[in-house]
Amino acid sequence: MKTFQVLIFCLLTHFIQAQDKSLLWEISGNGLSKPSYLYGTIHLICPSDYFLTDSTKAAFAKTDQVYLELDMDDPSMMSKMMKTAMFTDGKKLKDYLSVDDYTLLNDYFKQKMGMGLDQMNGMKPFTVMSMLYMTLLSCQPQSYELVFTQMASNAKKEMLGLETVEFQMGVFDQIPYEKQAALLADMVRKKEESAKEFGQMVGLYKAQDVEGLLKVMDNSEWDFNGYEDILLANRNAAWIPIMEKAMQTKPTFFAVGAGHLGGQKGVLSLLKKQGFRVRPVL
Repeated sequence: MKTFQVLIFCLLTHFIQAQDKSLLWEISGNGLSKPSYLYGTIHLICPSDYFLTDSTKAAFAKTDQVYLELDMDDPSMMSKMMKTAMFTDGKKLKDYLSVDDYTLLNDYFKQKMGMGLDQMNGMKPFTVMSMLYMTLLSCQPQSYELVFTQMASNAKKEMLGLETVEFQMGVFDQIPYEKQAALLADMVRKKEESAKEFGQMVGLYKAQDVEGLLKVMDNSEWDFNGYEDILLANRNAAWIPIMEKAMQTKPTFFAVGAGHLGGQKGVLSLLKKQGFRVRPVL
């Protein structure tokens, strides 16, 4: 009998874990009059891999306001991003790269984008990394953030941000530029492996496996190892009081990078610790 009970427990545990694979989560309880929803995005994805379920569209329709990581309908957002993406102390990307790494990156971007590093030399490494990720895709990428922004505009829902452009871009200023630049060169040097890993992340995203996605990010050869709290945990913790206040005001649709959802320091776990009921929506 005991063996049978263990077997049933294992099967139930497996079933629950399988059911927990979702990008869309309903947040209720803790005094909320109506539920809010949290959705995990991926910032770059090919249109052939992009999907948005009917349940996500239905959840979006039930809410009165939308929070992304940034306020995407802020007319000054692009100018703020351009300003914070550039060095302001006279430094250049070239100052943080060896001669060999500079040549490697210069040749790569000329081949892929028709422009060398001299034309982007004032950009900070993370900005160039965003461009590098786009070269790993064989398509013109789709953006969940832009889709939700357009949906909010069409439905006349207020759009807000969990953090400012200055704060988000400033996060990367806390990581040594030398480390960022070296990571850039390494991604190009091992471009087949980095492209394969990116494809693995897209596969996990399509499987709606936020825990698996976080695990790949944590073990990535091209992640900012040692700076996870700066990039994820600290930001997750800072978002919780903003989310609480927003949900108490009106039902809200939140959409943030899926890497922020999973783990003990993830948004899902932090919301549960605050007393909210958080359940996957399939």
